[in-house]
Amino acid sequence: MAYLHILRLPSVFRLLTGSWVGRLPSAMAALAVPLALRDAGASYGFIGVTAGTFAISAAIGAPLVGRAVDRRGQTLILLVTAVLAAAGFVTIAIAPERHALVLVGAALAGAATPPLEPCLRALWPDLVPSRELESAYALDSSAQELVFVAGPLVVAGTVALVSPTAVLWAQAALGIVGVLVVASAGPSRRWRTEARSTDWLGPLRERGLVVLLVCLAGVGFAIGTLNILVVHYAERKGFPGGAPGLLALHAGGSLVGVLLYGARKWAAPLPRRALSLALGLLSGYTLLILLPPPALMGPLMVLTGLFLAPLLATTFMLVGELAPEGTVTEAFAWLITLFATGTSLGSAITGGVLQHSSEHWGAACGALGVSVTVLLLFSGRRKLVSAKAQAPGALAADAV
Repeated sequence: MAYLHILRLPSVFRLLTGSWVGRLPSAMAALAVPLALRDAGASYGFIGVTAGTFAISAAIGAPLVGRAVDRRGQTLILLVTAVLAAAGFVTIAIAPERHALVLVGAALAGAATPPLEPCLRALWPDLVPSRELESAYALDSSAQELVFVAGPLVVAGTVALVSPTAVLWAQAALGIVGVLVVASAGPSRRWRTEARSTDWLGPLRERGLVVLLVCLAGVGFAIGTLNILVVHYAERKGFPGGAPGLLALHAGGSLVGVLLYGARKWAAPLPRRALSLALGLLSGYTLLILLPPPALMGPLMVLTGLFLAPLLATTFMLVGELAPEGTVTEAFAWLITLFATGTSLGSAITGGVLQHSSEHWGAACGALGVSVTVLLLFSGRRKLVSAKAQAPGALAADAV
């Protein structure tokens, strides 16, 4: 299989594993921080403020840290951010009852999140042959799905065996261990970006990349909608395993989809492929508006996930092609920021819609987010063809 061949290539398994371990703290934070604060007697209002502080800090910090990597290399920035993020989680663990320190810790942990995702994606072109690059991005995307499955499980296990506060210490340790594995690897230590201009916009000066990032915000909006919708659905109609069970089916569908997607070669140009996958995603979210009985809701959750990770893998390829020289890490960091921003907006808006209207309108929010993505991919499809793809012998924009 293509995936086994990729995993056997020098440094690939090490980098993928280290990155996976180092990403766990981010997947754990959404549960770990609220549980630790609640155990210390904090109000839900303060917990919400803390969660918002972490999310906003991460969204702002990611592009800045990514730009630092493009200018200084991976090793130093990864090590510094790992220590700072760990210090943020430890601050919350030591003084969960002191609100000011908790907010400082949350802001530090969020802003200094180690840029393992963008760093690994910047390394893939040096790790695998160009003909296998798309399969590598698919493997990366599937690993990301497993991160968000394993993160809550680690939280649950640590809380059951030790305490909610111990989860924060575990996050600090996992982040440092993961970064040490990646930062000490040869490809990461040797990586240097191409010369870049001093344009303060960085990768955002490329119009096609901006279009693509906004498209990803629409997908993130749909995911944020789903996170709230499944809680409401599970409370009203019931489902074996509740909301976590529904999200697990969604993640399972996404994992299966990306493994199938990356296992074969595709002839269609990347922009057309992204549009087709977005239309598939839209079909799932449109059917979700019906909110069928639990017996049908399970398969529908699998369908909604089936096209998600393949779409993300395709956009990873497009980001790598569209990013101007010397800005690839920052470009991938902007992807994370826009996706997370869309997710936060989707959750907030859907929560308000469910409070004041029917659940069908809440489900429609997800379809609306993906519709924006589809429209942007269609209208901006020519902007998504990079200069590389237009070189002699490559597919021209008119082929899209």
